[in-house]
Amino acid sequence: MTHILGIETSCDETAASVVIDGKVIASNVVASQIDLHAAYGGVFPEVASRAHVEAIGPVVEQAMVDSGIGYDSLDAIAVTRGPGLVGSLLVGMNYAKGLALATGKPLLGINHLEGHVYSLWLSDMRSEPRFPILLLIISGGHTELLLMKGHGKYERLGGTLDDAAGEAFDKVGRLLGLPYPGGPHIERAAQNGNAAVFSFPRAKRDDSYDFSFSGLKTAVMREVTVQPSAEVRRKRKRGAEKKAQLRADVSVNDVAASFQVAVVEQIVSKTARAAKQYGVNEIFMAGGVSANQLLRAEMRKATQIPVRYPPLNLCTDNAAMIAAAAHYRYEAGLRDELDLDVKPMWPLTSDAYDK
Repeated sequence: MTHILGIETSCDETAASVVIDGKVIASNVVASQIDLHAAYGGVFPEVASRAHVEAIGPVVEQAMVDSGIGYDSLDAIAVTRGPGLVGSLLVGMNYAKGLALATGKPLLGINHLEGHVYSLWLSDMRSEPRFPILLLIISGGHTELLLMKGHGKYERLGGTLDDAAGEAFDKVGRLLGLPYPGGPHIERAAQNGNAAVFSFPRAKRDDSYDFSFSGLKTAVMREVTVQPSAEVRRKRKRGAEKKAQLRADVSVNDVAASFQVAVVEQIVSKTARAAKQYGVNEIFMAGGVSANQLLRAEMRKATQIPVRYPPLNLCTDNAAMIAAAAHYRYEAGLRDELDLDVKPMWPLTSDAYDK
C-alpha cells in the first residue's frame, strides 16, 4: 500500500492531497485564486506566485491533517514539474524539495497533463481501463488529443494550434461581460439561449487532429461587437483602451449557446474520428472543460465507445491527480534527484517514464 503526498501549483490553485494506491483520496485541499484574478479577466502570473507562497504551507499541513497519515508513513512526495507558469511551479517545487529533504522521502516530478489523465483513476471505476485509450485533455491552457498505450506510454495525435478551448471560453466570456472563469458562466447562459441564432465557424481540417479556436473567438467578436470607427482605430494604435463594446441588440444567451456548440462540435468530431481510426477501447476526457455537460452528452452520442470523465471536483486542477500519477511512476521504480528543475513547457512524450 503506497501513500503519496501530491502538491500542485502550476497555475492559480494551491493544492495538496494524500492518495493511497493511486486510487483512494485520503485528503484533497485546494485553495483557489479565482477571486484574485477575476479583476484581470484571467490569471496574472505575478499575483499567482505570491498567492502560492502564502497558501502552500497551510494547504499542505491541512492535507496531512485531513488524511490522518503522518509524514513518516508517506512513501513519496510528488509535485507538479510542468507545464505551467514558471513562478507558480517554482513555489511548489521548492516546497516539495524542502519536505523531501526534511523527511528523507523520495521526490517525484509529475507532468501536469499526465496528472489530468490520472484523475480518471480516482473516479468510481467498476473495472480497470483497457488500453489503448484515447485521451482528450481540455483545459484553460491545453487542448490535447493523445493515444495512451499503457502507463507512461503516449502518442500525441494533435493539439491546439492557438488558443486552448478553455482559453477561448474565458476570452469570449470576458467579451460578453461574464465573470471569470468564462467556461461555467457561458455554459449557464447557453441554457437560456438559442444556438441557431449565430452560425459561427468551425475550424475543420480533416487531414489532422489539430484544433483551432482563435478564428472562432475573432468571429464572435466581429459578429457581436460595435465595429470601431477610424478615429477609434487610430487611438488604439497609440495604446488607448481596447475594450470591445457589445451591440445593444445582441443576446448574451444566444451568443453563448452558439459559441458553445461551435467549440463542442469541433472537439467531438475530431475525437470520435480518432477513436474509430485507432481502435481504442475507451475515451477519457479530462481537464476543466471536460466538466461541460453539453460536451459530455455530445461525446456519448457521437460514439459507441465508452466515454469516461472525472467527477466535477476533479476536472479542474488539484493535487490528488498529481499523487495518483506519481503512484504509477513510484511503482515503476522511478525517483528524482533534489536538483530537479521545473519545466514550464513539457509535453507528454512517447515514453513519459524515460528520463
